[in-house]
Amino acid sequence: MRSQSRAKVAMPHKKSALTLISKAAGLATAVFLAQAALAEEGIIKSHGYSFFGDLKYPVDYAHFDYVNPDAPKGGEISIAVSGTFDSMNPYTRNGRAAALSTVMYESLLGEILAGNGSLPADAEGELYGLLAESVEYPIDKSWVIFRMRPEATFADGTPVTAHDVDFSHNLLLDQGLKSYADFVRKQIPKTEVIDDHTIKFYFADGISRRSLIEQVGTVPVWSKAWYEKTGARLDEPRIEISPGSGPYVVQSLDVNRRVTFSRNPDYWGWDLPINQGRHNFDVIRLEYFADSTAAFEAFKAGEVTYRREPDPKKWASSYDFPAVDRGDVKLEELPDGTPPNMTGIVFNLGSDVLKDKRVRQAIALAFNFEWTNKSLLYGLYAQQKSYSDGTHLEAKGLPEGDDLEFLQSLGDLVPDEMMTIEPWVPHTSDPDRLTSRSNKRQALKLLAEAGWEVADDGIVRNSEGASLKLNFLFNSSASPTDRAAAENFVANLENFGIEAAFETVDASQYTKRERDRDYDLVFDGYPSLLGTGTGLVQRFGSEASSYSLFNPAGLASPLVDEIIERSLRTTSQEDEDISIRALDRALRHEFFLIPDGFAPNHWVAYWDMFEHPAEIPPYALGTLDFWWANADKAEALKASGALR
Repeated sequence: MRSQSRAKVAMPHKKSALTLISKAAGLATAVFLAQAALAEEGIIKSHGYSFFGDLKYPVDYAHFDYVNPDAPKGGEISIAVSGTFDSMNPYTRNGRAAALSTVMYESLLGEILAGNGSLPADAEGELYGLLAESVEYPIDKSWVIFRMRPEATFADGTPVTAHDVDFSHNLLLDQGLKSYADFVRKQIPKTEVIDDHTIKFYFADGISRRSLIEQVGTVPVWSKAWYEKTGARLDEPRIEISPGSGPYVVQSLDVNRRVTFSRNPDYWGWDLPINQGRHNFDVIRLEYFADSTAAFEAFKAGEVTYRREPDPKKWASSYDFPAVDRGDVKLEELPDGTPPNMTGIVFNLGSDVLKDKRVRQAIALAFNFEWTNKSLLYGLYAQQKSYSDGTHLEAKGLPEGDDLEFLQSLGDLVPDEMMTIEPWVPHTSDPDRLTSRSNKRQALKLLAEAGWEVADDGIVRNSEGASLKLNFLFNSSASPTDRAAAENFVANLENFGIEAAFETVDASQYTKRERDRDYDLVFDGYPSLLGTGTGLVQRFGSEASSYSLFNPAGLASPLVDEIIERSLRTTSQEDEDISIRALDRALRHEFFLIPDGFAPNHWVAYWDMFEHPAEIPPYALGTLDFWWANADKAEALKASGALR
């Protein structure tokens, strides 16, 4: 029910069945890569990277297919943000960083502006050189060399060098998130600055080569000289920022009210193919509001000019104000080609009362998706059933063929029920009643099996007389629809005899408490499974499960660990797909999240002065990346008095 329910999470992916790149393009690129490899036996040299070597765009590509290379530059786009911020540093555990606080920085291999998608947005698992002019590596991927563009500079005019890349990599290890640092140190034991514009990363022996080149290639590059001069730390909240090398710079900011980014006319990379048709707005302005209601009113008034609508109730019933009627505000439903992320109500598996899966299953039966969708979401949502929903990677039916053989190879790690029962899917409920009686009966039965019985006072208690108590942590800046859905879920829990405290806190407290995992239940989620990568270890792995910010449930499963390990060692797309289907099946078996549903399309509303390509690519909406402003339309809106 939240805006991030379809948002892409930054982690390595492979292609989904929905949008496989054409075989012809792949064959042409394979020929190119083979020719490049002949230049130096055993060494692959390329302008981009994917694990299996297939790239859609050749070395002489002019621009990505989906962009408008002639898009005009100029104009301003303003976006509302609910909540507060007290930092421009998103890499610390303390404080709350402003939105888009990473857009000033670039990496060796290009990523989409402001995250929330892939670059290119029409191909999964591919990366192309940005700060790096080329990438080279041996067939066994035991190391990688990036040769950087000597013309790259930071916004203060100083050159971006391999020394800055090396510094940034180590800064994240020394002062970044512990779960990230612990993982990366084991994978990447050594870096070597060969010269001012060439850097080499060495990878540990005996480990999977998955995601390693992507990992080092997408680290943001910061100015070593600035950090050494100022003494700033990455693990502290701060407003001051280091100069970035990207197309935008911070123009101004007013803490908790506004951040304005402006397009840098002196940006070094305007002529690169990777940047054609992108970064088109002169100004990106973020306006902060206490809650989503105030943010929506600001959009209606024209103080904010673009809105991606996360609330189906608003989308269905609130866009009837005069500016829409006049045609000054445009509404669009644009296709989203990605499978939904698995978001919803996450169980903290570290809570004693939630360690028993039967208790979690009973609690889940209090969430009535069908009633919520009909009564609060206008029937516009669908519910996730898989971590690879709607793709060829979704586990279905009983395991058979290669899928069965893979699971059998895992031995006793696989419980019998995974072999004999079809993969978990969400329960169904009565859409006309908040409390489905059959679900309540089933829930009470599960609780009884777990040692929790309904006492004479109607409260669920254990053999010692203690009641079953839960804490549901909720962000006060969330939408009223989210709040209504959560409150009705809590009401159902109380109807079941469970004492559930619905605790609403402000955005700053929410961020801190979620980082500290101070909750039993929380709205959060996990990315969809599109392929393998070391990001799976950080998301689902046991080693950092007690503290990883990427694993809000604290999942720790030897079965999941082994599947991920085997997936990382696969050597063909077919074997990788088999392992990912097994992972989907295992994650659903572990059951640590109640899916809350997703919008099948992007819902966008904007004052009619913005334009976008006729075909939105499957892997990114790309508003801040490849949309543009129409100056004539903007002037007409101002001339009419619709906008100031």
